[in-house]
Amino acid sequence: MIVHNLGDQPSIANQFLTELRDPATQKNRALFRYNLARLGEFMAYEISKKLSYRQDVIHTSLGSKTVQLPETSPVLLTILRAGLPFLEGFQRVFDQSETGFIGAYRVEGKSDLQIQADYVAMPGLEGKTVVLLDTMLATGKSVVAAIELLLTRGRPSHVHLASVIAAPEGIQHLKEEIKIPCSFWTFAIDEKLNADFYIVPGLGDAGDLSFGPK
Repeated sequence: MIVHNLGDQPSIANQFLTELRDPATQKNRALFRYNLARLGEFMAYEISKKLSYRQDVIHTSLGSKTVQLPETSPVLLTILRAGLPFLEGFQRVFDQSETGFIGAYRVEGKSDLQIQADYVAMPGLEGKTVVLLDTMLATGKSVVAAIELLLTRGRPSHVHLASVIAAPEGIQHLKEEIKIPCSFWTFAIDEKLNADFYIVPGLGDAGDLSFGPK
C-alpha cells in the first residue's frame, strides 16, 4: 500500500488543518465542516492526478486544443457520520461520481475496540476506481470493515483510502489486512493512539464537532 502524506509539503491545507485542531476555532461548527470540505477538495485534486485519462479535442470559436480528460469518475464512498463534510469537498471536484454510504461505529465498553458495520448503500463496484473516505483513521478497523462490505458489491480495480488525520497504528493495520490494490492519502500522520483508541494529538471526535454530541 502506497502512503501519500500531503502534510509533508507546505501548503494552505496546513492552515485549514490547524483550524480543525484548535479548540477555540472548533466552537464554530459551520467553520469546522467547511474546513473538512475544503480539505476534501484539495485531496480530491491530488487523487485526480492518479486516475486514467484519455486524449480529446475541444473546439472553441477561435480554434481547437488537445486536452487530457478523465476516462471515468471514481465512485465515492464515505463512512458515516464524520465523513459527510469531507465527502462534500470530494463531490465538488468529482461532481459526476456515483456515491455510497457505509455505517460503521465503535462498540463502546470494549477493552479491545470493536467496530460494528451494519449499513451499506452503494452501487456496483466491479472494475471501478473507488475513493473510500474515513475522516479520522485511528485503529483502521472501520476501513477494514468497510472494505469487506464493498467487496460484496464487486472487486474494484483500485481503492484510494482518504483521511484527514491518521495514526501510525491504523496505517499499519491497513497494510496488514487489506489485500486489494489500494493507496492511502492523508494530511497528517500523528504520534499515536491513546488508551481509548483516539488519535494523539488528533483533534477530538470529528463527528461530534461537525454535528453535535451523539
